[in-house]
Amino acid sequence: MHGIANAGQAESWNGYEGTHWAAHQDRWDAVNTGFDQPLFDAAAIARGERVLDIGCGAGSTTRQAARAVAPAGCALGLDLSGPMLERARASAEGEGLDNVRFEHGDAQVHPLAHGTFDVAISRFGIMFFTDPAAAFANIATALRPGGRVALLCAAEPEGNEWLTAMAALGDLLPLEGFGKPGGPGMFSLAAPGAAAALLAGAGLRDVRATHVTAYGTWGRDAADAAEFMLDSGPGRHLVAQAGGGVGERARARLTEVLRPHEAEGALRLRGTAWLLTATAAHA
Repeated sequence: MHGIANAGQAESWNGYEGTHWAAHQDRWDAVNTGFDQPLFDAAAIARGERVLDIGCGAGSTTRQAARAVAPAGCALGLDLSGPMLERARASAEGEGLDNVRFEHGDAQVHPLAHGTFDVAISRFGIMFFTDPAAAFANIATALRPGGRVALLCAAEPEGNEWLTAMAALGDLLPLEGFGKPGGPGMFSLAAPGAAAALLAGAGLRDVRATHVTAYGTWGRDAADAAEFMLDSGPGRHLVAQAGGGVGERARARLTEVLRPHEAEGALRLRGTAWLLTATAAHA
């Protein structure tokens, strides 16, 4: 298989980020779970099928897939992060799922058995490839003829309320280029047509990109959400770059910016995504 390993992301997701996500799985699932219904509706997973979950993280979507295909089907979760996979395996064992397994690997180069899977899914696990063409080609070869994909990636940055809230910190944090479509990170495939073109280039057919929105719960209230945003992911890196005790000032301002989003004991924000669907060529 051509392509190179994603060393930078492997270092991050096996370091602080992976440990943080594993420790806060429930919170990150609360942020993203609003997209589960459109993802699984598009995937149309049936009993007895074999499912591949790309960038599965702590395994929430993999376990949902395993329940959908039981008892005869199976689900495989693939991720770079050892800490998150450890949490995924523990959760699956705790739920008594015996038709799910997890592998530590990079979708760009991981040796996936050819023609094995009926469907490949991903909930925001496809945006961090350094070589997305190699990754999608590898995923495509793992599908049986006529197999299908249902994948989510972040859409336009301005449609994500957490990012527009962070923009209010421009005089405190080094936000230049932060969230720019096409740049490294979560918005790498945000430009319209970018991910669809890559799927078509991988030989997949009937490629469609549907714009979807959903709300996620970021915390109990504005203060809780602000602390969470600035202690993980891009927020943590921006605070570290700013230095000089800026973190507390940033938290105080972000808390005030987020207050209008408090309702019924939760802080909820809208997110946007591209829902990508396609099918593998028939033999």
